[in-house]
Amino acid sequence: MTSAKSARRPHHWRRDLIELAALFTAVAVADAIANLIGHQPDGPYLLVASAVALVATAAFHTWWARRHSHAPPSGEGGSAPGGADAAEHGARVGAAGVAGGSGAGGIAGAEETTLWRMRTTVRDAPGSLAALCVALAGLRVDILTLGTHPLAQGTVDEFLLRAPASLQAQELSREIAAAGGTSTWIERADAHDLVDIPTRVLSLATRTALDAAELPLALRQLLGRCTIHSLPAVSVTGRPTGESAPVEGVLEETVMRLRDPSGGVISVERPYLPFTPTEFARARALVELDARLGPRVPRGEDVLTLPEGNEITVRRADRGDLAAARAMHDRCSQRTLGLRYHGPVSDADRYLDHLLSPRFGRTLAVQTASGKLVALGHLLWDGDETEVALLVEDDWQRRGIGSELLGRLAALAVEAGCDSVYAVTQSHNTGMVAAMRALELPLDYQIEEGTLVITARLTTDRPTTEGSARPSAPTEGARR
Repeated sequence: MTSAKSARRPHHWRRDLIELAALFTAVAVADAIANLIGHQPDGPYLLVASAVALVATAAFHTWWARRHSHAPPSGEGGSAPGGADAAEHGARVGAAGVAGGSGAGGIAGAEETTLWRMRTTVRDAPGSLAALCVALAGLRVDILTLGTHPLAQGTVDEFLLRAPASLQAQELSREIAAAGGTSTWIERADAHDLVDIPTRVLSLATRTALDAAELPLALRQLLGRCTIHSLPAVSVTGRPTGESAPVEGVLEETVMRLRDPSGGVISVERPYLPFTPTEFARARALVELDARLGPRVPRGEDVLTLPEGNEITVRRADRGDLAAARAMHDRCSQRTLGLRYHGPVSDADRYLDHLLSPRFGRTLAVQTASGKLVALGHLLWDGDETEVALLVEDDWQRRGIGSELLGRLAALAVEAGCDSVYAVTQSHNTGMVAAMRALELPLDYQIEEGTLVITARLTTDRPTTEGSARPSAPTEGARR
């Protein structure tokens, strides 16, 4: 650390001596001129006129400097800089034309604006980015963030834009095409997109490091609106599925296939927009992080007291609870297992390995003070929707355990960004119906051949616009 004393500028005595000599010289010259002019007949008048002229000149220079010192560069009558300077020049023009509070070209402070995400491909040549920036400035569009994705031929530029609300996507796309952009894709954005990419990636990496179940969700938030399928290497019947991918993964335009650290393949699909090599590298790095850390689940738990005084513990569950879950199956009646799995009761144990995998969703377990598992609640990714499922041991039913688990699962779904959850049960399963109603959320009921599907909408006030659909939740290859 530098002290204040040592940070002082050194004293230059030679410069002081020169300034003093210049001062004496100026005084001597001024005195000589005054004596020369002052002894003339019109000397005093000439001195006064000279003083007035000097004052007027100084005043005019000050006025001129204040008026033109901060003027933006003119967009007419001259050629814009080329190369790397052209991109900077264009970006500055966009910022001056949109963010400025004065002038006819800026967005007025009271004017409503809209956020857009835009991706377009340009030639890898000097001036290409500058042409886009100038076109955006002409539309009074502000560039909030800019990212580049190099390709073998050309570059994909990704923008987050703030534009006047009156500007339509079609008009914006036409202007970008006229400026040299191709394969342009535009969709509405929201405040969450204002987070810069490095910060977002670090946040997703942290979440993935803490919880293996976060990997599919992190990939979805990293890549935007896409569908994620977790395809297991072994089916619920124990047969190989043949799903595999090389260690380095596979990128095929709108589909990327990554090797799942827990076995099988993670398939990511985005039909409306091809993936870039940069996005593929980011996704592969996130999967590699998950593979290096191995199986992990947050070990937090909550101790609750039932109305009759018994204490239960609610915690996350994983494949390490497989033996305890099978033991709970053995204690459940045929009717309870049939209401839960909607199929042959003899196959119930086969589903547990998939249900307890963090890759297909999240599972909450309820255990007694003695450590016995008495209930399981599953939040299962299913494409654009999310399924909730409950199993409570017979001796522990009608005590509010199911409602407690369902409320926590709904909170996890909201945290994961899901719009709704649904439960599949039978029409005479009054316990599941009551638990869904206890959520106090808008419910939709569908009954078909004795099967009841209850859908709870988690968000009712989120605005929806064309082209701004929320990214879909991951889905698994075999769900029960």
